[in-house]
Amino acid sequence: MNVAHGPYRAGAELLHQDGWQSLLGHRVAVVCNPTSLVRTPTGRTHIVDAMRGAGVDVVQLFGPEHGVWATAQDMIGVDGGRDPIFGLPVRSLYGYDADSLVLRPETLDGVDRLVFDVQDIGARYYTYAATLCMTLEACAARNVPVVVLDRANPLGGERIEGNAVPERYRSFVGWIDIPQRHGLTVAEIAALYAAEAGLDVELQIVTCNGWQVGRYMDEQDTGGLLPAWTPPSPNMPTVETAVLYPGGCLVEATNLSEGRGTTRPFEVMGAPNLPARALAERIVELTGGGLHARPLRFEPTFQKWARQTCEGVILECTDRGALRSVRSGLAIIAATMTLCPEVFKWRAEAYEFVDEISAMDLLMGGSLARETLEQGGSLDEATADFAAAEARFVERVRPHLRYPRASGAFS
Repeated sequence: MNVAHGPYRAGAELLHQDGWQSLLGHRVAVVCNPTSLVRTPTGRTHIVDAMRGAGVDVVQLFGPEHGVWATAQDMIGVDGGRDPIFGLPVRSLYGYDADSLVLRPETLDGVDRLVFDVQDIGARYYTYAATLCMTLEACAARNVPVVVLDRANPLGGERIEGNAVPERYRSFVGWIDIPQRHGLTVAEIAALYAAEAGLDVELQIVTCNGWQVGRYMDEQDTGGLLPAWTPPSPNMPTVETAVLYPGGCLVEATNLSEGRGTTRPFEVMGAPNLPARALAERIVELTGGGLHARPLRFEPTFQKWARQTCEGVILECTDRGALRSVRSGLAIIAATMTLCPEVFKWRAEAYEFVDEISAMDLLMGGSLARETLEQGGSLDEATADFAAAEARFVERVRPHLRYPRASGAFS
């Protein structure tokens, strides 16, 4: 365990303060995106520039979903090539088929160390954790040490909510068996996965300094140097978006707009011809606290219902401690199914390169929630598998925690 003290510093910033000494003399590959930043007296600098400025031999970049610069929308393939800003070769870890998601061991030829530095948002569907796990597997196969530069869980790291992911439902949005809201950092995920998968990989973890578990990312003391939050993907503009995402992402499994194509993704939900006011009232009733919904009309500029006027809701978290974010997403779906059965549909297209299992079942780790809602069951019935899965998860992960939890699910 590391006891937090002083202002918040991400793992990358601590290595930067040390002059990147542990990487000097090695050929280094980096999994990175726009969140891979270190703060300096003049502002924030991307770690690739910081490392090269210190004399580190960076030879290869790997881009997770959305790409090294997070320019691509969700489920849009990204090409490799040569990065025009860094002038370095880039291999995409999100291409045009399922095989493209896997970091191949042979792509590590000429690499002595691999650095992973990407901001996660604390939800199992967010695919950077899957990329991290695949990276560990490839490095184990090639005997390449991995350096994970940790960053705070922006949702506070205390609360968990969700169920398990049986093997049949493993996918890029559920690669590791953790709850939908898991409370871990990327370093803790790396330690858990390496141990449970039995990976023979040299894993160096550089933990954060000064992260106060229980506080959200926008509440952290960042030392007064620029805002802490950089969007890790095109539709994650704020910490508030991340707070709602564990529930809002479930709307992807339906024909409702989850707000992509608006300035408030995962906060805005709807479709044409919905009874907006009745929907807002029903969502608040079902959620059980911590969430306010008000009626809204909006027009997405792209993706679902592009250039069409939608009726729906805008969501506002009123109490982060009370909000059960996964349940809130199920409440949105349940309310729409009840009030507008003639409008509501489940997603029919392939989801993250999987077409034999529905998107909802992939996100939920099974069919219980979908089947319960289809049969008119309650949210309690739809989440009946949560409590046992959460208890098992806490015991599994406890040996791998890197930060003390004074309260919450892990205490």
